[in-house]
Amino acid sequence: MAQRSNKQDRKYRKKNSKALYIIYIACIFVFFYLPIVVTMVFSFNSSKSLTRMTGFSFRWYERLINDGSIMKAVYVSLTIAIFATVISTVLGTITAISLSKNRKIVKDVVHNINNITIMSPDIVTAIGLMILFSSVMISKGYFTMLLSHIAFCTPYVITSVYPKVRQLDPSIADAAMDLGATPFEALTKVIIPMLKDGIYAGVLLAFTMSFDDFVISYFVTGNGVENISIIVYNMTKRTNPTINALSTIVILVIVILIICSRLMPHLIKTHAKKLLITGGILVIALAIFAGVRSGGRTLRVYNAGEYIDPEILAEFESEYNCKVVYETFDSNESMYTKLKSGAEYDILVPSDYMIERLIREEMLQPINWDNIPNAKGLNPDIMNLAYDPGNVYSVPYFVGTVGILYDTTVVDEEDLKEGWEVLRNPKYAGNVYMYDSERDSFMIALKACGYSMNTESTEEYQKAYEWLIDQRNTMDVVYAGDDVIDNMISGNKALAVVYSGDGAYIMCENENMDYIDPQQGTNEWCDGMVMTTNCNDEELAECFMNYMLEPDVASRNSIFVGYTSPVKAVADELAETEFEGISAYVPVFGGAKNEVFRYQELKLKQYIADLWTKVKAY
Repeated sequence: MAQRSNKQDRKYRKKNSKALYIIYIACIFVFFYLPIVVTMVFSFNSSKSLTRMTGFSFRWYERLINDGSIMKAVYVSLTIAIFATVISTVLGTITAISLSKNRKIVKDVVHNINNITIMSPDIVTAIGLMILFSSVMISKGYFTMLLSHIAFCTPYVITSVYPKVRQLDPSIADAAMDLGATPFEALTKVIIPMLKDGIYAGVLLAFTMSFDDFVISYFVTGNGVENISIIVYNMTKRTNPTINALSTIVILVIVILIICSRLMPHLIKTHAKKLLITGGILVIALAIFAGVRSGGRTLRVYNAGEYIDPEILAEFESEYNCKVVYETFDSNESMYTKLKSGAEYDILVPSDYMIERLIREEMLQPINWDNIPNAKGLNPDIMNLAYDPGNVYSVPYFVGTVGILYDTTVVDEEDLKEGWEVLRNPKYAGNVYMYDSERDSFMIALKACGYSMNTESTEEYQKAYEWLIDQRNTMDVVYAGDDVIDNMISGNKALAVVYSGDGAYIMCENENMDYIDPQQGTNEWCDGMVMTTNCNDEELAECFMNYMLEPDVASRNSIFVGYTSPVKAVADELAETEFEGISAYVPVFGGAKNEVFRYQELKLKQYIADLWTKVKAY
């Protein structure tokens, strides 16, 4: 009886262990694939929210198809990945085979160099390649991106193939040649087939690394060449469900390819050469086609991501019979870094303080306002600001303020009279988003303490630092970036510091939200169009600036982006129509206590950065 009982216990434990194993595997699969499922579901969401499903719609797939920049990015990613994979596989395989015939010291040196390349952070490789291309005066674009991808993919191929080379019998090539094979035949018919597993692993790794790369591509590209990673990164600056649609299509294509490789092995085996040749011809043809440039005038524009209606660019190209090479950046600082690395553009769209810096460093040229007749419609309140007195160098593009977005169902109107101090009201502890920006956060603290946000006094910054520390310790605030947009659309917290344009966007999606500019004053920001000193076509650049101020164009651009137009008649009209009831679209611009950010000296900037690190270090 005892023996039978022990057998039953073992059987029971084995059964339970199997059930637990199945549950464990199921949890892993859910963890890995649930985000993908959520992405695919929300690609059919009728609203702009990334967290709240409001209905079924194909609108984001329609936008994806109609957005030429995304389709071009898909083409760039695919062709770069294919070319880089083929070339790096050939180079890596040849290198791995040749290493087996070299002395030990040569092998060790090459392996160490190869490992350094693999282990180096992407940002180090990216900066190095960027400086290299600038030093040898190679124009950044498709070619530099391809060279960079080959450079960082080849070491991975070597690492995948070399272990298989070491497993080969060193005399096998000699045996093949003794039987009549030429050295080339011995390589292609004997050696390569025996290395196929390592080569396939290298191919897959190289293609994945290339198709997925962002950091290196971001720093080495130019002339309007952007891959999917760069486009998606720039999309994340604003809530853009087109990302979900693109991701869904990529996932489905991968799934289809996997299924086809399983269901049609015979077809792949028997027609591999034909498929490879056909695919190669197609890719080369597309590359040649893409490389054909218009013989007309070209305008190089560098703007923030998700900051223009793409249709406007197409219309400008058609009207002026020109080509607009349009690139995007994620911050003023990254734009500045790229400019200093040697990248050249005709028009930039930086923020106020960066415009002042570019003026100081003589990187901009004056605007001929006679060529911009639409300037007569600009709001006088946003002209002649401190960063560019007389608007010698800049034409306003979008304007706004930094304010407080609040949930009207949660926040007491009386509490809002405290202005910025409401962000330290214990009643809303754990219910506040601060903007994850060093300068904007200190602006809030300085204004709350009654100081200028452009102060150079370290004592006043110390007081502002203490204000932020007290807020951090008592309010349990969350520092958020652009993700605050979707979080506030979903009503996750009661208060958030946002830019007025983002506030208008959120208010359009959530009727419970409202916006105020605190009475202590705030940051009045202005992004402007400027012309660089190395502009190739000043006349066309000023035509573009004038075109962006045309009432119809300015109106459509403002609706698309959601920020306040600098054209007064347009802003007033939209406030009564498209953005009716959206207070964030008509922020209090020109307030007595409002200021515009000024350029900060490096020493002061480093002092503030050190304080900010302490604020965030908890």
